[in-house]
Amino acid sequence: MKLRVSAVQYQLQTIKSFEEFAKQSEHYLKTAAEFGAEFVLFPEFFTTQLLSIGSEQGTSLTINELPGFTEQYQSLFSSFAQKMNVHIIGGTHVIRIDDRLYNVAHLFYPDGRIEQQAKLHITPTEVNEWNMSAGDEVKVFDTNKGRIAILTCYDIEFPEVVRMVKAKGADVIFCPSCTDDRHGFHRVRYTSHARAIENQVYVVVTGTVGSLPTVDFMRANFGQAAVITPNDVPFPPRGIMVEGELNNDMIVTADLDLSLLYEVRERGSVTTWRDRRSDLYPDWEKMNAKGF
Repeated sequence: MKLRVSAVQYQLQTIKSFEEFAKQSEHYLKTAAEFGAEFVLFPEFFTTQLLSIGSEQGTSLTINELPGFTEQYQSLFSSFAQKMNVHIIGGTHVIRIDDRLYNVAHLFYPDGRIEQQAKLHITPTEVNEWNMSAGDEVKVFDTNKGRIAILTCYDIEFPEVVRMVKAKGADVIFCPSCTDDRHGFHRVRYTSHARAIENQVYVVVTGTVGSLPTVDFMRANFGQAAVITPNDVPFPPRGIMVEGELNNDMIVTADLDLSLLYEVRERGSVTTWRDRRSDLYPDWEKMNAKGF
């Protein structure tokens, strides 16, 4: 009923090779392993760091070149997950399917399996500047520590999709994020708290920090990792189990007790999940039973 999670405030900085990216990623994972983490969350778009390598001709790379690193990225993080016996939510990486770009979160299992959840809600910048396409499938993932979901950044701002994954049995929502200013950061942070309260789930969120001067739309980052809980007696009063220092290169770690979620859902000061007015709005549990 317990799992230990770590969330990485990934420091974006210009690099010269894929090997530098691999070493930096391994550093965070080794740190998490020293704390005994069973799940490690990386931020959204952290693999855009690979674009800072540039081309052999010394020209800048664009988002259209990022899918070219997919095989290397997947192989690297799958090997990390197996070697360290840890579940890695590998932030997000841009992949190409049928000549369309998708912002896709990757879940790397310790046994070598790789699962994917495409971002469902695409921001105007992703659409207008990067020509990104939206995913069309809402997934949950079974692990040996419970059922989880991965909703990327903007996704957490839409209550319906979190209702859906909770109805499918997810107790922990991992939210890789990438925001460039305080406004975007607080939109994601405040709605993460709302989703935790509404659905009586844990939300683990993190974001990129640092900057990539040669990568369009990644020149500024404002981020902080946090483990967010429902606001009820078994949990911290502010609903924050742990949080990082704003915009610092670091990692945070916390233990999640799933039994506390079940306790507050049944006997909490408020029972928000049980008290839904499904006579007035959709009951996603019943729709789930019908195979939504």
